[in-house]
Amino acid sequence: MSYAIEAHGLTKTFKASRKTGEEPRITSSHAAGGIITAVDNLSFSVEHGEIYGLLGPNGAGKTTTMRMLATLIKPSNGDATVLGHSIVEEPERVRASLGFLTSELKLEDFFTPSYLFDFFARLHRVDAAQAARQKQLLFSRLGIEDFANTKVSKLSTGMKQKTSIAVSLAHDPGLIIFDEPTNGLDILTARVVTDYLEELRHEGKTIVLSTHIFSLADKLCDRIGIIMDGQMVAEGTLASIGLGKPLEEAFFDLYEARQAEAVLV
Repeated sequence: MSYAIEAHGLTKTFKASRKTGEEPRITSSHAAGGIITAVDNLSFSVEHGEIYGLLGPNGAGKTTTMRMLATLIKPSNGDATVLGHSIVEEPERVRASLGFLTSELKLEDFFTPSYLFDFFARLHRVDAAQAARQKQLLFSRLGIEDFANTKVSKLSTGMKQKTSIAVSLAHDPGLIIFDEPTNGLDILTARVVTDYLEELRHEGKTIVLSTHIFSLADKLCDRIGIIMDGQMVAEGTLASIGLGKPLEEAFFDLYEARQAEAVLV
């Protein structure tokens, strides 16, 4: 079976910073000998056309995993294929085939959503006519049309987030990675975003979604991977992970068991 994403033994380590003379604060990741292991031998697969959720506490390695898949950082060990392309050997082809929305995407205050969309479309070498169609589609669906020529500095938080989604999808990618797409949004804007994610799935897009909101994962995700300490501790459908329990309850059962194991070690 061909998968949209196949990750094999993904590992990412960092040197502990000593600039301030202190060790960095470690949450769920583990450290030894001045080396922080953010992601530890992680393997998983994402099927074509599904929404795959990555859940875990802060510091578990979710964002680091997504940044490796998006080729923003290189794995220390292991590899993954994204739509058939290696993140280690073919990073340019990976970047051309996916969209990546992260809280680290900062929109320049001076520019407008329309200008930024055109800029990102040119970066991806999208034909001008195709880019215009994609802009009209996204701006209409996300409710950006009336703010297309408003400077980012004057946009609300929700409108900035919707603009970020639009520019991330300027090249109409087949696979999209969303890191906390509804973080900080009011309930109305969050509903627009979640409804649009469902539409993308109906269009056959593959989506990897990181979220800490259990109700969002319950509503959207076909399968879920739960990461703790940079390792996959559970993976499967909501039913198989929960074993009859709500997702939130199953998650905390896993978390408490993991904490108990750490104390014993």
